[in-house]
This record gives sequence, C-alpha cells and structure tokens, in this order.
Amino acid sequence: MRYSGVAWTGSGYEVAVLDEAGRPAAPGARFAAGRVRAVTEHLLGLQREFARAGESLVTVIDSTNGMVDGALCRAGLAMYRADPWVLPARPAFGSVPAADLAAAAVRDLGSVVRLGVDTGTLAGRSAEMVADIEASVDELELMRRAGRCLWADPCERPVVALTFDDGPNPPYTGRILDVLDRYGVPATFFCVGLHALAHRAELERMAAAGHQIANHTWSHPYLPDLSRGELVAQLERTDEAIAAAVGGDGPRMFRPPYGGRTPEVLSWLNELDTTVVLWDVEPSDWALPGAQAITRAVLEQARPGALILMHDGGGDRSQTAEALPGVIEGLLGRGYEFARVDGLPRP
Repeated sequence: MRYSGVAWTGSGYEVAVLDEAGRPAAPGARFAAGRVRAVTEHLLGLQREFARAGESLVTVIDSTNGMVDGALCRAGLAMYRADPWVLPARPAFGSVPAADLAAAAVRDLGSVVRLGVDTGTLAGRSAEMVADIEASVDELELMRRAGRCLWADPCERPVVALTFDDGPNPPYTGRILDVLDRYGVPATFFCVGLHALAHRAELERMAAAGHQIANHTWSHPYLPDLSRGELVAQLERTDEAIAAAVGGDGPRMFRPPYGGRTPEVLSWLNELDTTVVLWDVEPSDWALPGAQAITRAVLEQARPGALILMHDGGGDRSQTAEALPGVIEGLLGRGYEFARVDGLPRP
C-alpha cells in the first residue's frame, strides 16, 4: 500500500507519498491555489502507477482542509481524514505538512477516518459537532440580539437571500452568475481564500454585477479545531485576497464552514469586526441529489427572511446551476423578492 497526504499552504497545495516503511514513494509535488483538478489528476496518475505494481493508494487530509476531499472521492480515490489528536502541531499558517499526514496512515490506518461522497469532510464527528452547536445556543443568541449574527430572523416582507459557498470555482461560478444576470437577481458569495487567490476574474465579475462578497475562511476548516490565532489568520488572509481583487478593506460578513462553532469560537468571532451569517434553507446541493431535488427543497423550505444555502464551489456544481432558474422562477411566482444578505430586513 502507498500513502499520500494533501496539505494546504498560503499559496496552494502540497502532496507527499510514502511507502509502508514511511519512505518517499514518489517525488513531492506542489500546486497553486485553485488547482484542485490538477491535484486530482496527479493522484489518479499515481494510483494507476501503483496499481500496475499491485499496490493501492490512500490519501489523507486533515480537518482544516475541507476543499479537496469531495472532488477526490468522486474521482475514485480512497480518502481519509486525520484529526488533530493523531498529528503533530500545525505551522502558524497551513495544515500539517503532507508527509506528516501520510505518516499518520502509515503508523495506523485505523487512526484515520474514511471519507465518502455522502459523508463529507467531517465523517464520524457529527455527534460532536451537534453537541458543540447545542452548547453554543446562549452565546449565539447574544450575538443575534447585538446584530452580530444573522440567522432565523423572519420578516413580514417576502424577501430572501440566495447565498453560495466555497467558490469561486470556474466554470460553475460563471454559470451561476449567468443565471443571476439573466433574472437580475442579487446574491451573496461566501468565498474561500484559496479560491479567491486563484480566480480573481470571477470575483471581479461578482463585484461588477453588484453581488455581495463575503468570507468563508481560507481553507474551509472545522473551526473548533483551530486556535484563536489560526482563526484570525484564516479570516484576515481571505479578506486580503478578496480586497486585492475587488478593492476595499475586504468582507465584513463571515460564514463558518459547516456552521461549526463552540462558545469559545463564537466569543472569538464576537471580538472581531465581522457579522456571522448562518442559514435557514439547505437543499444539500453539495451531495448532488439532482437539480429537481435541489429546486424542490428550496421551494419547500423558503419563507420570508430566509437565508438560502447553496454552493458554487467544492466540486462539480452543474446541478446547482441547473436548479437555479427553477428556484428563482418558483420564488418569484410566489411573490418573493431577492436581496443580498446585507440588504435583508433585520428585526
């Protein structure tokens, strides 16, 4: 068996491959930000090479890297997640190095968690996440009352906000922007820094069309696994990448990946100059249920003041782009208007 690790950095991704003795089994490789497809092709090539020699390949990420496992799983790679308690400390900015991720699986494959298309990056940790969210209810309510968190705020006016996470991600971001342009509908894009760094043209197009651009971290980590300094760096680097593309000081709204939070994480966010944005409507388009299912789920769940969560990044989002006209036409037919998140009526 061969073991690969995929790490993220301030400029892109790194891949390392080890054999069963923990020795390098292939040259290390680096990929620029936004080159998830190139990472996928590189690993598939290694998988074919090792298969000819009768060896299989497993690939390991950590919980601070939520932007590659979906595409790699769908490509047919065996993906695993190594959690902080089986890894060495992370650097100041970046995941655990790729070789250390691979080494965790070399030491004990049972210590890392198998991922799948249907499970998402946090496979096996859903109960923990739910418990952390439940423990955060009081802190979140205080933030809502102070106007520092937007979520589940119904209003009398029939207006909703379309939001798209995890991009920019060509060509799907462009297809979604085409649909929004066609209907003259504003939206809010919660962008990942690693993608914002790579796809400036998409950010420029969002800004030119009047869409809101917001922060979704640099690498899509599970926030409870970060220190305060790591969280601040994730937000600041992403703000800088967006500001470099479209000007200004960067976003003032932030969506936590997976909605992950603890009372401590919320207290850190409350200290920063940002408003946390969650969601009310989730059609689970990331799981690729089909365009009709996405449209139907949005229309069934929508209500005045709703924040609708969809995705333009994280893999193939053709179903989301295909579903979007039906979502818009269905809501317009029910008398709804559309607003950016910062334009939603607040109680």
